[in-house]
Amino acid sequence: MSQVSFEAESERPNTERSTLETAGAAPRGKKSVLGVLIDSVDYDAAVDRILRAARQRQPLACCPLSVHTLMTAVLDDEQRYRLNRLDLVVPDGQPVRWALNWLHGVGLVERVYGPELMLRLCAAAGNEAPIYLYGGNQAVVDELEHRLKSRFPDLRIAGSEAGRYRSLSRTESEELATRIRRSGAALTFVGLGCPRQEVFAYEWRERLSMPIVVVGAAFDFHAGRVPQAPQALQRAGLEWAFRLAHEPRRLWRRYLLLNPIFVALLGLELAGLKRFDAGTARRPESELRFG
Repeated sequence: MSQVSFEAESERPNTERSTLETAGAAPRGKKSVLGVLIDSVDYDAAVDRILRAARQRQPLACCPLSVHTLMTAVLDDEQRYRLNRLDLVVPDGQPVRWALNWLHGVGLVERVYGPELMLRLCAAAGNEAPIYLYGGNQAVVDELEHRLKSRFPDLRIAGSEAGRYRSLSRTESEELATRIRRSGAALTFVGLGCPRQEVFAYEWRERLSMPIVVVGAAFDFHAGRVPQAPQALQRAGLEWAFRLAHEPRRLWRRYLLLNPIFVALLGLELAGLKRFDAGTARRPESELRFG
């Protein structure tokens, strides 16, 4: 993470919430996988919670959790602290859903896949919960807006803009927050990639005072720029292989290094040979202000 701007902790917005009731204890409804707290919810529960917050203009930060996102948090104490204080962390990856079921017996029959969650939210939002799109490059976000309008005629898109993919100055941060708030949006989708978008959700939750849903590659998928894996591969937990075959130079480290580590650590946790404590994460010392 280069060229990062810092802001004193005393100057940050109040993003601390009582997500962890006590150090090391998961709040009701959240379960720990490798020390990362995940909500054992399905699509209906996730959509209902996000849209209730949107209609009431209440802040809420939602992260669909893939193996890559989970492992980024496992290997980074500060990122794990951020994720464990988001309001809603849903099992995006099939292996994450399997891990929840194996470790905690929650009985989830389907994952909550970020791109699908985005479509279901758009279908349910209609005109009463306008959305804002933030991320991707300008061509992607323009095509995404066009396709969403065609697919969901009742959906109101209050605004959209490309992501910066760098740290923002204090002035840029305030201008961006003002644009989103004044647009009339009630829900913001963010597609900046991991870990930028998770940092964004953690740090911008109070600034925007509306649900922030990070959806990663959904912008590229729904704009028609990147193909999605066939449903059979998704159900089998092999979406990673499909994506690796299409973007090997960009994704090989993510999948060929992190996936085996995830399997090994999960095996240790399942066997009771290693304990991962959700309360040992380290609070970030400074704000990153990714945008």
